Amino acid sequence: MTETDVAEEPPISHLRLTARLNTSALDTRRGVVRLHPEAIAALGIREWDAVSLTGSRTTAAVVGVAPAGTPAGVALLDDVTLSNAGLREDATVLVAPVTVYGARSVTLSGSKLATQSITPATLRQALLGKVLTVGDTVSLLPRDLGPGTSTSAATTALASAVGITWTSELLTVTGVDPAGTVSVQPNSSVSWGDGVTPSAPADVGVGQATVTAATASATISYDDLKGAHAQAGRLTEWLKLALDEPKLLETLGATANLGVLVSGPAGVGKATMVRTVCAGRRLVELDGPEVGALRAEDRLARVSSAVGTVRDGGGVLLITDVDALLPMPAEPVATLILNELRDAVATRGVAFIATSAVPDNLDPRLRTPDLCDRELGLMLPDAATRKQLLEVLLRDVPASGLELEEIAGRTPGFVVADLSALVREAALRAAARASADGNPPALQQEDLTGALTVIRPLSRSATEEVSVGAVTLDDVGDMADTKQALTEAVLWPLQHPDTFARLGVEPPRGVLLYGPPGCGKTYVVRALASSGRLSVHSVKGAELMDKWVGSSEKAVRELFRRARDSAPSLVFLDEIDAMAPRRGQSFDSGVTDRVVASLLTELDGIEPLRDVVVLGATNRPDLIDPALLRPGRLEKLVFVEPPDAEARREILRTAGKSIPLSDDVDLDALAGELDGYSAADCVALLREAALTAMRRSIDAADVTAADVAKAREAVRPSLDPIQVESLRAFAAGR
Repeated sequence: MTETDVAEEPPISHLRLTARLNTSALDTRRGVVRLHPEAIAALGIREWDAVSLTGSRTTAAVVGVAPAGTPAGVALLDDVTLSNAGLREDATVLVAPVTVYGARSVTLSGSKLATQSITPATLRQALLGKVLTVGDTVSLLPRDLGPGTSTSAATTALASAVGITWTSELLTVTGVDPAGTVSVQPNSSVSWGDGVTPSAPADVGVGQATVTAATASATISYDDLKGAHAQAGRLTEWLKLALDEPKLLETLGATANLGVLVSGPAGVGKATMVRTVCAGRRLVELDGPEVGALRAEDRLARVSSAVGTVRDGGGVLLITDVDALLPMPAEPVATLILNELRDAVATRGVAFIATSAVPDNLDPRLRTPDLCDRELGLMLPDAATRKQLLEVLLRDVPASGLELEEIAGRTPGFVVADLSALVREAALRAAARASADGNPPALQQEDLTGALTVIRPLSRSATEEVSVGAVTLDDVGDMADTKQALTEAVLWPLQHPDTFARLGVEPPRGVLLYGPPGCGKTYVVRALASSGRLSVHSVKGAELMDKWVGSSEKAVRELFRRARDSAPSLVFLDEIDAMAPRRGQSFDSGVTDRVVASLLTELDGIEPLRDVVVLGATNRPDLIDPALLRPGRLEKLVFVEPPDAEARREILRTAGKSIPLSDDVDLDALAGELDGYSAADCVALLREAALTAMRRSIDAADVTAADVAKAREAVRPSLDPIQVESLRAFAAGR
């Protein structure tokens, strides 16, 4: 093809080219496809125009001129664009011109670090000039927009917000307005979405509020709302009565006003459910964090504009993450904003819906009868629901041999946004494998299990949430009595509830593990969680203590609320003697006494603990408030004995599996000589022996008996005989 031929012929509709990986650092993950000048001319486009790229799915990218020497039939794509198009290297890609609209709004999902650190303004700056479609993966690496422009401001802001890892962050486009292929412009509204956000075509744009007419063609259907059908059904009924049949309510002496607060963990899909239920209705939407970041007068103006819009045409006013707009303690402008919202709710044909992941931080006036008089709560999905959500996310994905039930069992605490991130990470692994071996891309079980090592649930908080690991009770070689007691007290009630119901007994509500330090109390709890596929909410002694009045009690309530939401779960209170000492003996203005009272209320209060077991661990059980140890609370007391010779032998064998021990190391004899050593001491001894071998020779191939003997001089037994006897006496007295 010559330049003369191109000039004489009209542009063609598409080209079939060979996709190759673009290794240029300037284009890495920036959404640029490099084409030969003849290919660009044949398509009738210019450099930096957009094209659609179709493999197993269709995406879009900006066109740049390929380096000299690139064949005319080759398209150079970066790894993310290859993945977006569902391609592997050397596959055929269909390239065609595409109409691009300036984006009015774009919503994205990303990691917890990105969503909490990057402001909408910085996000827009990073994505400026990129072309996006719903479902695309996009990086934060900004595009070079040509002479007279600079990416330094964006890179500086991202490095300051996220840190050095900002270049590896990948986001997912969850919604665009208008629908189709859009380009991020300086006046585009770019924000973080809630869960999996559907794309809806626009009706009109008013100020900075997003006004849409939701349709049944949204990417999320009613059937896709797994685990939220009941809440969606109630909201549908309320909207029908308030907006479509108000006379029925008025005939019965009730007003047709409707204000609803939808609460639930971040990423669970609150806004998604509302948008899906409002399909076909006019929806005026405000982003709470974006509006809440403005000055007071600008906040009021934005809310007034949105209220005026919905009052003029009717419909639903949705404010997402309303706690960012109306926090507690209240600001002076909050009164004026609430008055505007009251006017909206009082208007015939208008409904008001707000979402919040932290309803306890809301201005309490939002819950008055003339505003949000009704509430809906979305819970964390259980294992069955997580399996259904994975089936929805993977229904159009080529896959083989997937065992989604296993993945669902290993993801306690995951919301739909977490599962979406899990699937995306697995897809990247599958794409890399397909690119390496040249086979058609297909998701495998190993991709999902590998992604589990990277993706962590959004619902984590300041207290540690320990996800399910690989070590089970079967891997714990000793502590037979402890394992049996924990199995009966924790696993049986969760695995065989019908048996407890048939026998008419309530399972134990809590267990106290006590024993000398280093004997494996925390280790056995982690193994227990893995055996039962449980989520573990772990808190160490003084972590709940706060100098502010009421903060410690609030932290206790929040801990148990999260445990209920992620049931079946364990609440593990490590060093519980520091958290719940005997009341009346402290000198801290009564903080510990109030924490003990809060623990007692949560364990044995009005609101029952279902599928939640509380485990406490301590080496000083005599210091714990006696009220906490009575039946109905931490009623099951389990003494974790110091390891005897047989237990030490099992510990040494387990710890020595990864250490090349020479034939002269006799673990059986060594175990008999380590009287007074705890489990932690035994592991530390082998570790010190390996270091001794390294000191002897950096090229040492194994650990000898001489290395072990020298290590014993450095690692001494830590068990206190007096303390051990005291704990045995406590166990005998119980």
